[in-house]
Amino acid sequence: MRSVRPTTGVLALLCLMYAITYIDRVNVSTAATMFRQELHLSNTQVGFVFSAFAYPYLLFQIFGGYVGDRFGARMALTVAGLIWSIGTIFTGLAGSLATMIAARVMLGFGEGATFPVATRAMSDWTTVGRRGFAQGITHSAARLGNAITPPMVAALTLALSWRGSFFVMGIISLAWTLVWFLYFRDNPRDHPAITTSEVERLPSFRTRDQRRREPVPWGRLTRRMLPVTIVYFCYGWTLWLYLSWIPQYFAQSYKLNLRDSALFAAGVFFGGVVGDTLGGVVTDRVYARTHDHNKARRNLVVAGFLCSLVSMLPILFVHEVTLAAIFLSAAFFFSEFTIGPMWAIPMDIAPKYSGTASGLMNSGSALAAIISPVIAGYLIDLTGIWELPLVGSIALLLLGSMLAFLMRPGEELDAPAGARPTVREATA
Repeated sequence: MRSVRPTTGVLALLCLMYAITYIDRVNVSTAATMFRQELHLSNTQVGFVFSAFAYPYLLFQIFGGYVGDRFGARMALTVAGLIWSIGTIFTGLAGSLATMIAARVMLGFGEGATFPVATRAMSDWTTVGRRGFAQGITHSAARLGNAITPPMVAALTLALSWRGSFFVMGIISLAWTLVWFLYFRDNPRDHPAITTSEVERLPSFRTRDQRRREPVPWGRLTRRMLPVTIVYFCYGWTLWLYLSWIPQYFAQSYKLNLRDSALFAAGVFFGGVVGDTLGGVVTDRVYARTHDHNKARRNLVVAGFLCSLVSMLPILFVHEVTLAAIFLSAAFFFSEFTIGPMWAIPMDIAPKYSGTASGLMNSGSALAAIISPVIAGYLIDLTGIWELPLVGSIALLLLGSMLAFLMRPGEELDAPAGARPTVREATA
């Protein structure tokens, strides 16, 4: 990475991490076609396998963000990477429902801290005017991981068995963890290749001593982030419905083979890749022109939610695989369009505590990850109608679009009343 700027190198490493972690958490969706039969599981039990990851993932959102704020992203992500890598390998060794759930729980422990800690790293390594882009492009990499997972896991399964696909991804995860530890520095100024011009554009760095002297204001921060957390729960419900059940939806509702269902699922997830990237670019451009966080963050979230739910409605009334794939792709595009604005909000509201703030927000999605896959599996087992879980997504997206007006991204937690970003901060 000596040929690229350190700020670009760090962002590239974070993009790679987002892609790998999402491959590691959603590969069970494609592999479920195989292990469901081998382990003799019902759809409801498979739903529990999907959601087992989310219990520790939820618990470690806030704690992981706090650890990243307090001790730095270098060591926090190194330890997290080791845990999720081992959890991925153990999934390939599972021989029963209990051991499969145990492996997924371990994966959740490792990945629970990743996104909040990554936000801590971005806060130190990204200029204010590129926060939306940084969040959008990293989450776009996550959706790219979603998109390539079905065909990749299908190919690995055919070549190595479904167990072999988990072994391969575990080794790749370990390799990323080593590179991160060797390359990243908590303080950008400590990186041997950083330039003066890069440093001048970055926010000031708070040392560990400063962080100890300024403890997290848990009460005020939690109250400010609560509306954001609820809105993100509404988004997360749809996200985890897609990640858990879309490959199975095409395989079982339309009786497609493993390869064809994987390709349709990849097409749907690719809509999210475009949505994440575009949402991050648009939110930064709107902010650069208006210097208004409500217009750049909140309004884009509302628009994305409404367009997503409208795109889902036709799926309830048509049963043709190509049309279903098109509408599902459009709905996923619009829901993912909101990611850049949403993940910029914790950095806008609490730049000093962005890891903790983003952990509070992402706990909403983690809670949805626990509930959404299980309810979807139960409804499918009960009725045999694969489109029925989308009704809940439509309702929650509508609710989230209304509750979004309670978010106040333009009011920084510790800023004096009426304070606004400086011109250099807003346009850097």
